[in-house]
Amino acid sequence: MPKEEQSRGLDSRYSRQILFPGIGLAGQERIRLASVAIVGVGALGSFQAMAMSRAGIGRLHLIDRDYVDLSNLHRQWLYEEEDAESGVPKAIAAKKRLERINSEVQYTAEISDLTSGNAQELLDHADLILDGTDNFETRYLINDFAVSRRIPWIYGGAVASTGIVMPVLPFETACLRCIYPTPPGGVQMTCDTAGILATAASLIASLQVSLAIRVLVGERPAGDIMTADVWTGKIRTVAAPGRDPDCPCCAAANYEWLDGAHRAPVSLCGRNAVQIHEKHRPLDLVALGRQLAPLGQVRANEFALRFFLEPYEMTFFPDGRAIIKGTTDPGVARSLYARYAGA
Repeated sequence: MPKEEQSRGLDSRYSRQILFPGIGLAGQERIRLASVAIVGVGALGSFQAMAMSRAGIGRLHLIDRDYVDLSNLHRQWLYEEEDAESGVPKAIAAKKRLERINSEVQYTAEISDLTSGNAQELLDHADLILDGTDNFETRYLINDFAVSRRIPWIYGGAVASTGIVMPVLPFETACLRCIYPTPPGGVQMTCDTAGILATAASLIASLQVSLAIRVLVGERPAGDIMTADVWTGKIRTVAAPGRDPDCPCCAAANYEWLDGAHRAPVSLCGRNAVQIHEKHRPLDLVALGRQLAPLGQVRANEFALRFFLEPYEMTFFPDGRAIIKGTTDPGVARSLYARYAGA
């Protein structure tokens, strides 16, 4: 590389990153040309998005089904009080903030729940997928899609003071279903029951982004599983488990989550809320607002309509989705949806 070009690179906004031997000018160029999708722009995803933007990623695709809530602000790094007050969708609020952080990056924002029906449209362009989700249903879908397309992805989760990270490089490392053939059973800790520390989320997201950058610059990390507890300070790494020769996903190519065999209302971590999927029936939010106005407080913007009826808060989206806050019971959520938006 010519000296003058090398000098310009070292004088750029990424100069300190370029100086790191693991990246260098060649690695920075790979980052600039890469496309990353972040599924879920909450506690993990908002930090991932900010870090990838500052690292100089070429294209960043933000996918999130939810809107900014006051309870998000202590741990979701891109959002402000104004976003929560106006009920802005997270994908939109994140994109606007990121454009002020690094205008060189190309951003897309999708106000959408990742499903088997839209996974190809939303993820097919990605060179790598970052997991910012809060439920295993969506993670299994990401895993199916990533394995079927040979796209690397970085699994991560955080609750209370602890978190876990694992890279998945299809057909090189164990995939998620090698480790968890079925969703974890029994009572599981959630943000609703155990809370979450912002430091736990940011640590796990940092580890995910570090692995993502390693992959993007050409390294092939082992699929080690790392767990961390920011309260006790304990960090543990378990050597990469081998691929399961009987794995239903990466061995048998049974992509049941991608094929749409599983679909159910999803409880939202930390929100005392349930999401209802009704993508086959778009909603006219203007007409719905007129219908609901005599019954309770209605607040609407171009992206969503919020209806307040104690003890519930219902947020309806144009694609037919709804988030019913005030319950974690899918049956109650479905009943409220049917009652106020029609069966």
